[in-house]
Parts: sequence; C-alpha cells; structure tokens
Amino acid sequence: MSTETAFPLAASTPVRLPNKQRKPLVRRILRDRSQQVRRMVQLAFLMLNAWLAVEFLMWVRYFESQGQTRYVERPAGVDGWLPIAGLMNLKYFFVTHHVPAVHPAAMILLAIFLLSSLLLKKTFCSWLCPVGTISEVLWKLGRKFFHRNFTVPLWLDLPLRSLKYLLMAFFLIIVISMSAEALNDFLIAPFGIIADVKMLNFFRTMGVVGMAVVAILILLSVFIRNFWCRFLCPYGALMGIISTLSPVKIRRDAQACIDCGKCSKVCPSSLPVDRLLQIRSVECTSCMECVAVCPAENALQLSLPPRSLNGGEVSETGASAARWRTRALDPRLVAAILAILFCGLIGIARATGHWQTHISRELYMQLVPHADEYGH
Repeated sequence: MSTETAFPLAASTPVRLPNKQRKPLVRRILRDRSQQVRRMVQLAFLMLNAWLAVEFLMWVRYFESQGQTRYVERPAGVDGWLPIAGLMNLKYFFVTHHVPAVHPAAMILLAIFLLSSLLLKKTFCSWLCPVGTISEVLWKLGRKFFHRNFTVPLWLDLPLRSLKYLLMAFFLIIVISMSAEALNDFLIAPFGIIADVKMLNFFRTMGVVGMAVVAILILLSVFIRNFWCRFLCPYGALMGIISTLSPVKIRRDAQACIDCGKCSKVCPSSLPVDRLLQIRSVECTSCMECVAVCPAENALQLSLPPRSLNGGEVSETGASAARWRTRALDPRLVAAILAILFCGLIGIARATGHWQTHISRELYMQLVPHADEYGH
C-alpha cells in the first residue's frame, strides 16, 4: 500500500473486497465526537469575529461622527483580517528583530495560524477560519436541499486549484522583495494605518460588481464543496504548504480497515483516504470528517506516526490498539492545543505591549473620516 501523497483531484472509487474476503468489522467502542467538538470551536471563533466586527464598526463610527458616538477601544483582533499586513510585519520582525508599531496583532495572529498548521496540519481552515466555517455551512445546505454537491471535473480542478497558489506567490513575492525600510514606510503611511478601515468601507459601500462577485461565490459554494477555500484562498494555500511539515496527519491502519470506502465519500477535499496509509496532501484540513464516519476501531485517526511493534516489523492482527496508543489525537486535545496557542501568544503580546496599534486618537480623527481618499 503506497504512503505517497494523495493526488487531491477527485473522489476515489472505493475498493471493496468480495464478501468472502472482507475483513470482520470490529466496531468502535466509543462514540466519535470530533465533529461536535470542531463545531463548538468553529462557532466560538465565528462569534468572536462577529463581536470584533461590531466593536470595530463602533470604533470607526466614533471618528466618522467626530466624537459624537460612544467611544470603544479599537479591537486589535480585527488585524486578523489583514493577512498582507501580517506578512509584511512578519518579514519586518525577522529582518529587524523589532515588532512593528502598526498592526502588530496581524503578525501575532498570522504566527498563531502558521504554528497551528505546523503542529496540527491545516486545522486553521476547518476549525478556526470563519470564511471556512461559512463555506462549510453553504455546501452542507446545498447537499441538504438539492441532495448532492457537484465535483469539478479533473481537467478543470487542477488549473482552478493553481489559482490560489498563484495569488499566494504574487503576495509573497511583493512582500519578500520589499526592504525593511520600505515595509515600515508603507505601514506608517496613512494607507497602511487605516487599511482596516478601508477594508470595512469596501464591504459597507460595495458596488454592483462587488455584490455580483460575492453572490456568485456564495452560489458556487452551495453546489461545490468549499469552492473559495479549494480554488481561490491564498491564505489557505500558505497554510497547506506549511502543513506538509506537520508530524500530525490523518492515518489509516490497513489491518483494522474493512475497506468500506466511507472515508473517501465524506472527505470535503475529495481525497482517496481509503487507498492511503497517511494523507500528506496540502488539501487535507484535518476536519476529521473521515474519522467520524469510520465504523472500525483504530482504523482511522488524526495522529502522530504509529508505534513500531515487533522490532519494527508489521504487527499481527489485533495489535492496532497498541500501535495507536498515545499517538491518536482526541478532538478535545486538538481544541485545547488551538486554545493554548491562541490565548497564550495573544496573552504574551498583550503583556509585552505588542498587541495594540500605537496611534494617537487625534491622528485617527484626521484619517478615519477620509479613509477612502488615501491610496497606496
């Protein structure tokens, strides 16, 4: 059985053995709760982003009204929606060893998400990202109401998926080619300071063309699983590349597996889970949908590499539990690691004064009302 990288293009055809050759099913002892835990994390992060959006809107309205509305502190977490600023600040930090004064939270959050991909594969996309959560809700609604989702044909899937890598490369090349001085000059210029306000204004004053594009993306996401994430998201592309270095992967135990093919059918990324011993594909988001649907004990798990038994030789049937003991990751552990990363690094940034943007209220009062007048 090959352990090479899955070719993430189309769903595989489950390979089933004749009845007389099928392995006996050893049913799972404990009920899988990975999807309940994941949905709780998704909901918590979605609510957090909604709260940040409301608070940020109140902060912007204070300056737009010239102080006539209630003032609230600028929520630094909104910098998470500025991935380019995060990349710029991350490079600036590596070159100068100084945390930039403008949008430092963008760098902190990007570092958290990159670390989550390094430790737990592409969990950012399927556990934390609010866009990923909304995309998942849309395609599941499409399946519920139309009883199916569509698969992009093989000849079109690959070129479409290359788009997100082209976008990622475009942004990386721009950031990498800029000197530390140029990065600093960009970020402390009016455009860089109020990039978050300009982002908000884009959605508040969206034109017909913009609304049409968003409507098309929503419609496509209803019929095609994770359309935006699979084909267009440069952020997810970067997370996927980093995730190839993660020691944690979806792994299948060939001896415990009964070759039912259910795992491949439910995989949102259309990966042939039932034909590989481990999934190395950059498209795997560690959503654990495949693990949740697997009926066999110890056949499929999100885990570290299995234990070597019998001096490194392949163990006999019945040793599956020993192979995966202390190696498989409980979904609650995944959620705990993500929470520690998120709260821990943000806590350190707050304690060291590297979380909030240090811009005076007077300067914001000059810039925010005229945000749309500034270009880069």
